[in-house]
Amino acid sequence: MEKPVVLILCTGNSCRSHLAEGILRAAAGDLLEVYSAGSKPAGYVRPKAIEVMREIGVDISAHTSKHMNDFLTRRVTTVITVCGNADQACPIFPGQVNRYHWGFEDPAHAEGSDEEVLGVFRKVRDQIRLVFEAYAAGYWEALGKPAV
Repeated sequence: MEKPVVLILCTGNSCRSHLAEGILRAAAGDLLEVYSAGSKPAGYVRPKAIEVMREIGVDISAHTSKHMNDFLTRRVTTVITVCGNADQACPIFPGQVNRYHWGFEDPAHAEGSDEEVLGVFRKVRDQIRLVFEAYAAGYWEALGKPAV
């Protein structure tokens, strides 16, 4: 059986969508295929996003910034937008069954000392973690299996 594909979208695909992708991949195990992309990709993943994910044992250092159009020819089961701009720009993907919008603050706009900015990245990571781990747990429960 083909795994459901979840595509997480954000405008720049440099932070929030990668946090969500890493967390959902870790929580879903081999249950889902998880990707992220952007409507206007920045071309990189923010180093602070990589750093705060490493703190929770999730390595996103090999992630790359991708355009959402790269996925138009793929069978995408679920699209989840994590910022308002991506929600508005999001096309309907062929075969798409579900679409959700869960907006989060953009930590890339955080200001202050290095530690204050890291604090914002951690806060957003933790908010994303709550939502996406619950989403994965729902999938596991629906299949009658224990979560990873």
